[in-house]
Amino acid sequence: MELLESFFGLIGDLTWGWALIPFLVVLGLFFTLVTGFVQFTFFGRMFRVLLNKNQTAAKDAISGREALLLSVGGRVGGGNIAGVAVAITLGGPGAVFWMWAIALVGMATSLVECSLAQLFKRREDDGFRGGPARTIIHGLGNDFRWLAYLYTVCLIASFAIGFNAFQGNTVAGAAQDSMGIERLWTGIALAVGTGIIIYGGIKRIAKVADVIVPIMAIGYVAMAIIIILINITEIPAVIGMIISNAFGWEEAVGGGMGAAMAQGLRRGLFSNEAGLGSAPNVAATADVTHPVSQGITQSLSVFIDTILICSCTAFIILLGDVYVPGAEDIDGVVLTQQSLVSHVGNWAQYFLTVAILLFSISSIIYNYYLGENALTFMTHSKISLHTLRIIVIGIVFLGAVAPGATAVFFFSDPMMGILAIVNLLALLMLFPTLIRLLKDYKKKLKEGAEHPVFNPDEFPDLDIDHEAWKSK
Repeated sequence: MELLESFFGLIGDLTWGWALIPFLVVLGLFFTLVTGFVQFTFFGRMFRVLLNKNQTAAKDAISGREALLLSVGGRVGGGNIAGVAVAITLGGPGAVFWMWAIALVGMATSLVECSLAQLFKRREDDGFRGGPARTIIHGLGNDFRWLAYLYTVCLIASFAIGFNAFQGNTVAGAAQDSMGIERLWTGIALAVGTGIIIYGGIKRIAKVADVIVPIMAIGYVAMAIIIILINITEIPAVIGMIISNAFGWEEAVGGGMGAAMAQGLRRGLFSNEAGLGSAPNVAATADVTHPVSQGITQSLSVFIDTILICSCTAFIILLGDVYVPGAEDIDGVVLTQQSLVSHVGNWAQYFLTVAILLFSISSIIYNYYLGENALTFMTHSKISLHTLRIIVIGIVFLGAVAPGATAVFFFSDPMMGILAIVNLLALLMLFPTLIRLLKDYKKKLKEGAEHPVFNPDEFPDLDIDHEAWKSK
């Protein structure tokens, strides 16, 4: 076991330790510049595409809105509550500024990866399937099949298995600490709920996300707005503190600007997942008129996750009197919880527990779907699919009832580092194709199309599934 831990620790050091974060930042800046700042030029269309009522033509597919909410549900999780608190504790208030910065850059990366996933999606018996693995095979060719398989193995191991154990653990811990509910009962409830949802397939998963995500997002944002209004006179000072600390003008923790930047970038990337290749698996399931259309919509999920939800947690903490600059001995969830209580009273701890529950459920079903999608790339065996479902249900239960068991899944972060590097390399190699796709979308907009329609016949050199686009 020690040998395995050392091995995966080395992988983690080689990816997240020094290579991956600069890689993500540099590529995000590259995508932003070369695409002409798409995250800003198309910002208005993010909402227009989302509100288009005619996005779904196929009965077995999900709409662009459902795909967006499912990906938001996956991105928004414990990192938005505990992760932001940890970033502020270790990096100071300036970490929030760098979270905002990486989110704006990540919006372009998300548009690129999700548009390509849509372009190379495949129509199968149960709807559309796509994602980085299929993008690699159909975009780069069979010579890169090994890379696609490496990606799928890492995706299943990290998201479907490892991260779901942590989600179960987070919910059970919060329920026990604030409500006194035994971990066993929380584990049983989570396992049963997870089973009911995931055995309904992508349609049921999307429908559940369509209900849960708006409730959890609107509820949490509303709470933050109330706290901001209560402390409205303090807002200018808090924003000034964030900016001054971000550039080292006002040092809140050891390390100054370096600590703020490192924590902000790291936590921001972990939270919004832009460039990691996870969201494209969901983006490809949507039935939309043009690949870039869903790319634009998916970049909105990065904005919602970091600029909106993470900022809510940041202001809840920084407007309170619980946070002490330089104090590193407080748990992230506890800091957020105590800050909420300091603003509105003891009932807020129960509110936060419910929020964590909803965040975690949406993440569990999202993580499961990523694993299912990866599995169908390797095999369409019904037995394999049922086995994965049983494993995920068991992992969620295990993570909830045995908190120490999550230590077994130490491989999750290193495996996610590998799949992120694989995804980014594929995006680089396919970037010329993305530029062609983007030019096609912009051309049709200039011709007066309110919602540009993709015609695969205009790209005869690409391995595109015409069945996936014939309804357009």
